[in-house]
Amino acid sequence: MLYKLASVAAAGASAILLASCNAQGQAAPAPPPPQVSVAVPLKQTVVDWQEFPGRFEAPEQVEVRARTGGFLQSAHFTEGSFVKKGQLLFTLDPRPAQAQLAAARAQADLARRELQRAEELLKAQAISQEEYENRRAAFAVAEAAVRSRALDLEFTRVTAPVSGVVSDRKVDPGNVIAGGSSQADVLTTVVSVSPIHFVFDASEGQLLERLRNGAGQGRVQIRLQDEADHRWVGRVDFLDNAVDGRSGAVRMRAVVQNPGGFLRPGMFGRARVESGAAYDALLVPDTAVVTDGARRAVHVVAQDGSTSLRPVTLGPLRGDLRVIRAGLKPTDQVVVGGVQRIMPGQKVQVRTVKLTPASAPAEAARASPPPAASVATPATGA
Repeated sequence: MLYKLASVAAAGASAILLASCNAQGQAAPAPPPPQVSVAVPLKQTVVDWQEFPGRFEAPEQVEVRARTGGFLQSAHFTEGSFVKKGQLLFTLDPRPAQAQLAAARAQADLARRELQRAEELLKAQAISQEEYENRRAAFAVAEAAVRSRALDLEFTRVTAPVSGVVSDRKVDPGNVIAGGSSQADVLTTVVSVSPIHFVFDASEGQLLERLRNGAGQGRVQIRLQDEADHRWVGRVDFLDNAVDGRSGAVRMRAVVQNPGGFLRPGMFGRARVESGAAYDALLVPDTAVVTDGARRAVHVVAQDGSTSLRPVTLGPLRGDLRVIRAGLKPTDQVVVGGVQRIMPGQKVQVRTVKLTPASAPAEAARASPPPAASVATPATGA
């Protein structure tokens, strides 16, 4: 028991002696400043984009009807194929129209001969001027009947009104169709597909952004639902003249090149549309941005190694880089690595790195979550 008490006393004396030495000599060394990575903002010309869901529509869609009635004799197209304007699609039995044209021509010949006799009789004052005028009018009516019957004969050949993709036939050969009225049988439909329209709705806020930025007829890039990249390109060509009071949206349309007719009316797509002109911007990694209350800020390192929080105004993402609209200078040393290890005002050891351009626009768009509705999204290099 006495041995244990002596040991404890010796240990206490050693601790007191050590403390006395530290008090009389140097204090314990302070921990070294944390090491962080810094870089100047990346300078790049960028374009802001807005994303919209929408669907493709045919610039022209025509229901093909016969302009005259009769017996549908034959069809001359492959269903679902591309047809050119003026290409023969259907043929009606032409014989009734041919007979009516022949009768009209015979009536016109008779009216012409009667008019010639009337001219001779008028010179001899054998008929009145009134009777002569009646025969001249009868001849004009007969000529008009010939032209009408000739049109009926021409209308027995039903041709494609526009170039595009033809649907299936709605009426088979062998049927008698009415023709020449709004209730006439629809024989088939033809839709033009090259180029094709992409139609979407923009919110009032997005419309205001476009108008204030002078976007006008901006570029459009579209991806289909099974595509990762925006491979289809076009330009905005139409902005409706009013905002829908019920939905608060305005209808917009883009013309998209469609070589080969791959895109079809009704297909769904997501479009990126330019929301303004290209501008020079500073970009930093999005991970360098921190929250300072209601503000967003980045850590900036001074020449003496001290850090400070710099409030910034954020723009859209481009890949993993964030556009900084205001708050930074091109020469600022921004902390891009080790942000979580420092406090404002603390001195740091710096390791300088260089920022590289962000990923391609299509990859940036793929990294962003798809919008549930029309939302403003990434900027891309001009």
